[in-house]
Amino acid sequence: MKIFSRKVAAVGLFALFSLGLTACSSSDSQPEGSNKIFKTNRGNGSINDPIYVISSLSEQQRSWKGTKYRLGGTTRSGVDCSGFTQVTFRDLFGINLPRMTVDQAKVGKQISKRNLATGDLVFFNTGRGPNGRHVGIYVKDGQFLHASTKGGVIYSDINSPYWSKTYWQARRL
Repeated sequence: MKIFSRKVAAVGLFALFSLGLTACSSSDSQPEGSNKIFKTNRGNGSINDPIYVISSLSEQQRSWKGTKYRLGGTTRSGVDCSGFTQVTFRDLFGINLPRMTVDQAKVGKQISKRNLATGDLVFFNTGRGPNGRHVGIYVKDGQFLHASTKGGVIYSDINSPYWSKTYWQARRL
């Protein structure tokens, strides 16, 4: 019986570890046509009100400041890029996003970089980490908010050499 319990515990730990590794995965895990955006009752404001969005994202950054990057994380004890965007859109705007970056990159309408607006999702092909993809939320004046592997939840300049070089696409919800 003791051996059986150890095997069950080992399988459980392996399953949790595997789930964490797929958080920002680039594998295709959602069925075709599942790029719909679902609205919840949680968020109070509109994603279409730039003043509300900027103010809310500023408060979100302050409340998540100091949170370390953790692959698969969705809490203030550790969060990854897609976990942060998922929680932020759910809590602030009542919008349910998929969990993984690759799936978030399929929702909404693709827009050009020159047409970025407050609240748009911005995606990057960084080539780093287990899947090489990254996501953040465009704020204004070239700034986007994201969970960074080096700095936690921070603002970055989309036009900096690194982010400009790795920019992939943007989506409007």
